[in-house]
Amino acid sequence: MSESDDRRRHARAPIELRVEYKKVNTFFYDYTRNISKGGTFIKTSKPLPEGTEFIFLLVVPHLKEPLRLRGRVRWIGEQADPQRPRAEPDRGMGIEFVYDSDEDHARIAETVGHLMVDELGELAHAKLMDE
Repeated sequence: MSESDDRRRHARAPIELRVEYKKVNTFFYDYTRNISKGGTFIKTSKPLPEGTEFIFLLVVPHLKEPLRLRGRVRWIGEQADPQRPRAEPDRGMGIEFVYDSDEDHARIAETVGHLMVDELGELAHAKLMDE
């Protein structure tokens, strides 16, 4: 088990979505590597410091507007891509979603669940989530 596997609380699905966020006066456009109902990994060469809370936009193809999320940087490091085992690991930051309310949590979990089904298909999603 790798160090990043120890940090995971929720099953993840590989997915690449555009992420937009601002640091001081600079906007960043990076991409996710995977997502779960609890968080995501953002590929970036300029990670924010651990513990940083920030607002980011997740550009989801079937939504009219980007999904506005609040996250906290849980860890900074590298993550290998199981689809490309010989490729260099991606540098980035592990993000834990932060929710304002139970309703906010339920809404984001439902949206992420739909993303995982769209990416993996119903059967693979059910197996991954032990459903």
